[in-house]
Amino acid sequence: MLKLFLPSEQIKSIFDITPEDLKKRGIKGIITDLDNTLVEWDRPNATQKLMEWFDQMREHGILVTIVSNNNEQRVRAFSDPLRIPFIYRAKKPLTTAFKKACVQMGLKREETVVVGDQLLTDVFGGNRGGFHTILVIPVSQSDGINTKINRFFERKIMSALKRKGMIEWEERN
Repeated sequence: MLKLFLPSEQIKSIFDITPEDLKKRGIKGIITDLDNTLVEWDRPNATQKLMEWFDQMREHGILVTIVSNNNEQRVRAFSDPLRIPFIYRAKKPLTTAFKKACVQMGLKREETVVVGDQLLTDVFGGNRGGFHTILVIPVSQSDGINTKINRFFERKIMSALKRKGMIEWEERN
């Protein structure tokens, strides 16, 4: 059971993901969480650096879809100016939204990675769906109320993974 919470890989931030590396691995699409993965949970818009990252992915033919448990207003306000498709109220860790994102991008799960900052939603859901999962360090040390609850359980799972030597992970920045 613990293995379902183990990400395929861990990186510091979304900016460590390059289109060249993805293409070498046969990856054509990214399903990414929004809050504390791309930007702080309370930041309404993308940073300039993030906009450039999205442009870089586009230029290399890598598709990106945002899959968030947040409400439509939050996700649409962030995604629409960037012309990034999205799925809101995704109910992660259920796998339905991940599969829907693949269908929308016209990709197989083997051609897609799931990126997020939470073990309980992004990694667990992505793993259950059979995706390659990438855990990033949250971009903010603060969280919304729902995420605070998840973080409590996530710390316990992370400790168990570390104790068993299954993961090496840096704490939040």
